[in-house]
Amino acid sequence: MQQFIESLNSRFKESGAKEMLSWFLQEYRGRIAFSTSLGAEDQVITHMISTLPGKLFIFTLDTGRMFQETYDLIEVTRKKYHCNIQVCFPDAAGVEEMVKTRGVNLFYESVENRKRCCHVRKIQPLTRALQGMKVWITGLRREQSITRSDTPLVELETEMDLIKVNPLINWSNDEVWNYISRFHVPVNELHRKGYPSIGCMPCTRPVAPGEDIRSGRWWWELPQFRECGIHRKSK
Repeated sequence: MQQFIESLNSRFKESGAKEMLSWFLQEYRGRIAFSTSLGAEDQVITHMISTLPGKLFIFTLDTGRMFQETYDLIEVTRKKYHCNIQVCFPDAAGVEEMVKTRGVNLFYESVENRKRCCHVRKIQPLTRALQGMKVWITGLRREQSITRSDTPLVELETEMDLIKVNPLINWSNDEVWNYISRFHVPVNELHRKGYPSIGCMPCTRPVAPGEDIRSGRWWWELPQFRECGIHRKSK
């Protein structure tokens, strides 16, 4: 499989994001999923997908701690692109047990607690949503953070046995926003209020001009820990 992954990276190293998406949509029809956080990059991908033939499973994770602006954007996106974005929730019993034993704001107390919260609210429902899929599309970019600086275009997600495709991995922040402007792509209103990266409400804050775009996520932690665990290091 790793040889196949390397061949895909070689094949698409000079290709555009839309060309990559088109190929995977055709080759893996019915077995391909796109997980969207409704962030700027994911909105670009949603727009691209809407212009291509073929269907795929589009879903988002509702952790129960989201901003209202994110919920509003789900509806705007559904209506504009005539797409069904399935909203996936964490297991209620798991959330209740975690809150009972560690507190409602456990994530501020330690990296271990924060990762536990992300595991219950994000990783477990993500794993369920991707069951039966062969390809997982994401909006990752290398420029986003030091934890993503060596991420390839295509990688093997070994724990879920998936081909993970990152069509915007080489895009700059300017390229993302130029695309959004050119095609009038709807985005989260919080972007205009200083939130370049948006996750759960208690774990996201606005950043000052010139600050790293991911510095508003889990800002109380060191940069090397600022991942929820969804995007694990793959081979």
